[in-house]
Amino acid sequence: MLIPFQKEKIKNAILFFAIEYRKKTKKNINQTRLYKFLAFLDFEIMEEYGELPLGLTYKAMDMGPVPIEIYEKKEEEYINNDLYIFQNKKDNYNTVEVIVKNKDLLDLDYFSDIEIEKMRNIIEIYTDKSIMTSQISDASHERIKAWKKRYKEERNGIISYDEDVFINISNKKEEDFTNAERRYAMLKAFEEIKK
Repeated sequence: MLIPFQKEKIKNAILFFAIEYRKKTKKNINQTRLYKFLAFLDFEIMEEYGELPLGLTYKAMDMGPVPIEIYEKKEEEYINNDLYIFQNKKDNYNTVEVIVKNKDLLDLDYFSDIEIEKMRNIIEIYTDKSIMTSQISDASHERIKAWKKRYKEERNGIISYDEDVFINISNKKEEDFTNAERRYAMLKAFEEIKK
């Protein structure tokens, strides 16, 4: 699905989560936690509204959904840019954390009010010093139904927005669509017309 200003949205979502996590915990956010925050944003907005805020491609890995554009470093600009960098932390766990370079460059104008509210909600729920990264991974297993479906069928498989979020949408009658399914089908149809 075509996402207007996709690269800018992804970078600003990463910066937002890094800044807000640091404000609440006085620590840098690690990559695993960040990946779950991005997945919550993408999949929860998709399930509720039928739209994708970021449109990242996720693998159904053991620890939950992982955005491969960032994890596999295919888009180096997501890893190191003028907003933040991903840096190896010197610890026994090979932890990678996000270091904010310039928080003043955060631009939330790329996001809708619903997306901003969802990002703030994710921070509110999952940013606490007592919540371990493994607990957030467990929460992603429970809350992200698309991960659960894909992981069960194909461990490390690519999560499909078409097949894993709106299951059997192609076999449903339009009058049986949820509002989110209707919106998603409409956006896909517009995309097909543009081609």
